[in-house]
Amino acid sequence: MPEAEQLLRENSLRVTAPRMAVLTVVCAQLYADVETIANSVRDRLGSVSTQAVYDVPRAFAQAQLVRRVEPAGSRARFESRVGDNHHHVVRRSCGEIDDVACATGSAPCLEADDSREFVIDETEVTCWGLCPQCQQTPPSHSK
Repeated sequence: MPEAEQLLRENSLRVTAPRMAVLTVVCAQLYADVETIANSVRDRLGSVSTQAVYDVPRAFAQAQLVRRVEPAGSRARFESRVGDNHHHVVRRSCGEIDDVACATGSAPCLEADDSREFVIDETEVTCWGLCPQCQQTPPSHSK
């Protein structure tokens, strides 16, 4: 994927087959977790070390090429939508994640009342709820 190679170079990251494959997967699959990324990368490349699959998304997140999303009680997932101010909604029943627009549009859209002189550059908001499909599914009751 020429776009992946260009993005890596623009962010001063070494261009390798695993990195290009991971970036391609994260761009194609919304909120992919490491296991999903690893399986997709292995389908593309034949083999890749588990350590590489953990290291590459972490390096991408540090370079702000991808965003790490880790709702409470969930494993980390990665998205390629970066550089804007949006939030997430986690579906309580199925665990899927969706984007939610920020109400004010400017970052951070919530300002902390902080007298300790922190420079806050990001506010993360996670909403929790039931999607329309899960609302129609009766809850399972365990005994």
